[in-house]
Amino acid sequence: MESVWAGVKRLVPGLGVAAAYDRRWLWADLRAGVVLTAVLIPVGMGYAQASGLPAHTGLYATIVPLLVYAFVGPSRILVLGPDSALAPILLAAIVPLAAGDEQRAIALAGLLAVMVGVLLAFGGVLRLGFVTDLLSVPIRTGYLNALALVVMVSQLPALLGVDVDADGPLGQVAGVAAGLAGGELVPMAASLGLGSLAVILVFRCVPRRRWPGAKVTGIIVAVAAAVVVTVVWQLQDEVPVVGSMPRGLPAPALGGLTWSDIGILAGPAAAVALIAFADTITISRALSARRGEAVGGNQEMAGLGIANIAGGLLGGFPVSASGSRTPVAEQAGSKTQLTGIVGAAMIVVFMLGAPGATEFLPEAVLAAVVITSALGFLDVGHYVRLWQMDRTDAVLATAAFLGVFFVGVLEGIGLAIGLAFVAFVVRAWRPYRTELGLMLGRRGYHDRRRHPDAERVPGILILRFDAPLFFVNGGLFNQWVRQAVQRAVRENRGSGREPLGTLVLASEPITDLDTTAAEELVDLDDWLASRGITLVFAELKGPVKDTLERYGLNGRFTDERFAPTVGAAVDAITGELRKDIEDTPTV
Repeated sequence: MESVWAGVKRLVPGLGVAAAYDRRWLWADLRAGVVLTAVLIPVGMGYAQASGLPAHTGLYATIVPLLVYAFVGPSRILVLGPDSALAPILLAAIVPLAAGDEQRAIALAGLLAVMVGVLLAFGGVLRLGFVTDLLSVPIRTGYLNALALVVMVSQLPALLGVDVDADGPLGQVAGVAAGLAGGELVPMAASLGLGSLAVILVFRCVPRRRWPGAKVTGIIVAVAAAVVVTVVWQLQDEVPVVGSMPRGLPAPALGGLTWSDIGILAGPAAAVALIAFADTITISRALSARRGEAVGGNQEMAGLGIANIAGGLLGGFPVSASGSRTPVAEQAGSKTQLTGIVGAAMIVVFMLGAPGATEFLPEAVLAAVVITSALGFLDVGHYVRLWQMDRTDAVLATAAFLGVFFVGVLEGIGLAIGLAFVAFVVRAWRPYRTELGLMLGRRGYHDRRRHPDAERVPGILILRFDAPLFFVNGGLFNQWVRQAVQRAVRENRGSGREPLGTLVLASEPITDLDTTAAEELVDLDDWLASRGITLVFAELKGPVKDTLERYGLNGRFTDERFAPTVGAAVDAITGELRKDIEDTPTV
């Protein structure tokens, strides 16, 4: 029975938390849920509109995933919901297909969420959490900075009350500029939008240690003040407003879909799944590290997938962990998933009891909320540090940024991932390689490029190649060793030193070997043997030795050609030389 319960807790972690719930956590979870709700409602509606969807779908996409994740998600306080990292992809994928039909847009968004969820759920079952490694730090830095700008630019028309009919960030900027020049600015909408933006930013500048809830308070103050101003001055006919929410609970909205829609959305679904999980696991790991908890990546992937499936089936759209709302729950004292359940329940109460409260909420204010949330993704400092640390990584970040901003989110991320593979191949193609030697008074064998005073062991050349050997660099390895041997032979001949008889390859960095590289190794061994030089491998890993055996090379590279360490190889060689000298009869 205990084993069955343990299995249930693995599949539904929330039940395990509920069974061991400490009553002392209750007030903290309830309070955190109330505080969180104040952010969930405006941010959810804002990101729905930023995704080209009706505002109420942002609430559906918050309620259902929060409730489902509370049971199947492994992290205790992770907050799921609409996110700025996904909004541009949803906008690009759904709006053109919907062709102005709001109900079709909702259905397509739901289908996309289900497809994303299925990919993530199967990925979790198949233990594919490692795929997020495709989004390296440089790529994430570039695309997150670009996404932040894309989201902020997309909200400029709503913020200023300018009607813009243009695609892409540059088109939207040009459209806003043309609208301002043509006198299309709605002064009151711009005043409400810019004023709300200023209020939120002022509160964001308050140090966390002085006022932990300042960010939440700023959003509440901005939204409440804008609604009051709109009501008092009767501005609902002058400025665009969100309007009343539909009264009711999340419900299926997948009508009118066709099989062809699945094919069209396959690419965006894969991209959304990759980005959503990358963001989720990053936040989840940071939380678990701070709280001393253990969260499995594959379980996190499956939980996020199930939450997306449920949200898509009930009128929502793809979601991920929120980098802005999760800290709100944490700072408010959240202890368990009950915080998310309380937040979802309060949104339900809002939609059932006061759906008309948003009737006087200006769209410009939601735009301000989205812009300030997107600001959290801007990290110019990290980008500058990349240029200082590694130019290749900085170029990758720049490529991701430019691709996402100027070409498109999906295309930009695809380009950056492709360039990352190219960079990997280039680095493996031309890795660091050097000769090792002895230094007076220091143990071991040292890089002669870094330590010019290191001396070559008489009769022995020790080389190190810092990469796996495969088809890309096998030829380079062969050529480099030959050049190093020829140079050593010339130097020995010119100085009257002992002739070169052994090449020791410090092989610890060689973690793999393919058939192309194996052929290069055989060719090199033949070339060395023709010059009376023996190739010896030092510190070659067991799996690589197994590979040589599988390739049928164990007859060529016999046991005496391998040494556990460079020092052992040198000792064995010099020992044989001393034995030969001692056994040579004197005349």
